[in-house]
Amino acid sequence: MTLTWQRLRDLKRSEFEDAGDGWHEVSGRADADRGKVDRAMTAKLRETQKSDAAEAALKRLERLSRNFQYVHTEAGLIRTALNGLASELAGPQQQLRQALEDARNLKFTVHEDGSVSYPAAAGETLLGKKEEPGGTAPGSARLPLEAPPLTEKPGLPGGGFNPNPNAAKAQAIADRIARAVRSAADIDGRYAQALSKLKAAGGLDVTRATLEDVFRDTDAVRTVAGRYLGDGIPEDKSPAERKKWWDGLTDEQRQEYVTVVPDLVGGLDGIPSAVRDEANRNHLPVLIDKLESQGGDDAQTKLAALRGIEAKLNEPSKVPMYLLGIGDEGNGRAIVAYGNPDTSRNVSAYVPGLGTKLDGEFVDDTLKRGLDTAKGAQKYDESSAAIVWLGYDAPNFATVVSTSNAEEGAPAYNQFMAGLGATNEHKDPHLTAIGHSYGSLAVGTAAQQDGGIPGADDIILLGSPGTGVDRAEDLGVGKDHVFVGAADNDPVTKLPSGQQSGVGLVAAWPLGGYIAGDIADQGDDDLYFGKDPASVAFGARRFEVDDGPRPILELGGFDAHSNYFSPERDAVSARNIAKIVAGAPESILTAERR
Repeated sequence: MTLTWQRLRDLKRSEFEDAGDGWHEVSGRADADRGKVDRAMTAKLRETQKSDAAEAALKRLERLSRNFQYVHTEAGLIRTALNGLASELAGPQQQLRQALEDARNLKFTVHEDGSVSYPAAAGETLLGKKEEPGGTAPGSARLPLEAPPLTEKPGLPGGGFNPNPNAAKAQAIADRIARAVRSAADIDGRYAQALSKLKAAGGLDVTRATLEDVFRDTDAVRTVAGRYLGDGIPEDKSPAERKKWWDGLTDEQRQEYVTVVPDLVGGLDGIPSAVRDEANRNHLPVLIDKLESQGGDDAQTKLAALRGIEAKLNEPSKVPMYLLGIGDEGNGRAIVAYGNPDTSRNVSAYVPGLGTKLDGEFVDDTLKRGLDTAKGAQKYDESSAAIVWLGYDAPNFATVVSTSNAEEGAPAYNQFMAGLGATNEHKDPHLTAIGHSYGSLAVGTAAQQDGGIPGADDIILLGSPGTGVDRAEDLGVGKDHVFVGAADNDPVTKLPSGQQSGVGLVAAWPLGGYIAGDIADQGDDDLYFGKDPASVAFGARRFEVDDGPRPILELGGFDAHSNYFSPERDAVSARNIAKIVAGAPESILTAERR
C-alpha cells in the first residue's frame, strides 16, 4: 500500500510501540522459561542421573532450551525494530504536520496528491505591481543536491518564475510535504525488509545452524535501528553520567542495547560489569565471523585469540570470568575480569606491557596473570576481583623507545578506572592499579593526568623501565601506597637512560647473549623512562620477589621479567601482589631499595 501524506499525518506511532511491548512480553517469557529449563531441569538431571535415558532426555531439554533462546532473541529483535520504526517516523511526521499547519495559516489548500493551491496576489513585475492569478504548486521530493528531472529547467521546479509571492511559499510547503512522505516511505521500506527476515523456523526445530542465523537477523535489525539506539548513548559523558543514563532505562530498552548493538555498550565505562559481559559475549561471535572472512596473518592471529577467549568463557571456573571489552582495532582489545568488579570490595586493573597484543600468548599467559592475582587475593579477602586491561596498543620492540603508546592509553585507562568506581556497589572500594613492564609507564602516565587515576588507592609497578616521574609521591596516591617489584635479574628494571647508554632502548635491550650487567645502570638510578622505581631516590615500597634466572638468552631469557604474577615460578612475588590487591599490604615481605 502506497504511503500518502494523509496516512502519515494520521499515523499512530504508539500502536507500533504497543505491539513492541507485546513482543517484549513474549521475549521475556521465553527467556524465563529457558532459565527454568536450564536450571531447574537440565542441571538437576545432569547432577542426579547417569544413564542412556538421561542422556536422551538431556538432548531433548537442550533442544527445548535452544527453542526458547531463539524465541527470546527473535521476539526481542521484532520489538526493537518496531520501536525503531516508531522513533524514526516521528521526524517526518512532525515535518509534515508543520507544513500542513503553515498551509492552513496561509489559507492554502493541500490536495490529495500533496500539491498546494494558493490565491491570487499582487506581484512585482518590470511594469510595476499587478494582480497575479493563483495557482497550484506540485510537490517535489527532490533534495537540494539531487539532479532535477530532464523535463525540468535547472534551478526552478516547473521551469519558470512566478511573480505571485504566494507561489514560492506554496511550492516550499508542497516540497516539504513530498519530502516528508518520501523520508517516511524510505524508513518504512527499510524496516519492512528487516522485519521480513525475522521468521521462525518451521515447527520451531531450532538447530545450532538456526541460532547462527540469529546473528544475521540481529545485523539486519542493527542496520535499520542502530542509529535509533546509538543516538541515545551518552558517549561524550563521564562514566558516572553514563551509569545514571543506564539506570534510567527500562529493562526492555537495556535488552535492546545488549542484543542489537552490543558493541556500543560492551566497552562503555560506567555500564554494569554483568551487562558489559553479556553484551561482549553477544558481540564476540560477530567479531569472529568478521575475522573469518578476512585474510592475512594479523586477522588470523586475532581470530585464534578470540576463539581462545570464547573457549575460556565457556569453561566452568570457581572464579567467574567477565568479558568487559573486546575488539579488533589496532593490535586488538580485550578487558577481562576474574571475579565481579561491581560486587567486590577489592579490585585491581593490570596493564600489560611490551609486545602484548591479542594473540595466543595473551590468552594463555597474560590472562593467567589476572586469574592468579584474583585467586591469590581471595585467599586474604574473598571479596576481590582482578582485571587484565588490554585497552591500548602496547608497543613492540620497534616502538618501545617512545612514550606515545602510554600517552594514548592513559586517558582510556583512567576512564575505565572511573567506570569501576561508578559501578561498584561499595561506598569506597579499594582499587589497585598495576603496571607491568611498559604497562608501568602507561600507569605512571595515567597518574599524571588531571586528578590522577580515578579511585586508585594503591599502585603496583612490576618489572618497570620507569614511570615518567622521578618520585613515588608524584603518582598521586602517596609514596607509601606505591609498591615496586623488581627482580635483580630482570634486565628491564636496569635499562640505562638513552644518555647513559649512548644508544636507543632497542639497541640496549639484552639480545644476542648479553647479560644484564653488560647494559645495566651502573650505580645510577635513572632508567629509560625516569627514575628507577626500585631506587631509594624514588621512594616507593619495594617488596620481595625471586631474583629469577640470569638473563642469558641461551639459559634464562627474560624469565625474570615475566615471573612476578606466577605462584608457580615466583610464589613470594605473587603472594605480595595478592596481599596488596586484597587491601592487606601491612603483611608483605619488603626488600631493600637500590
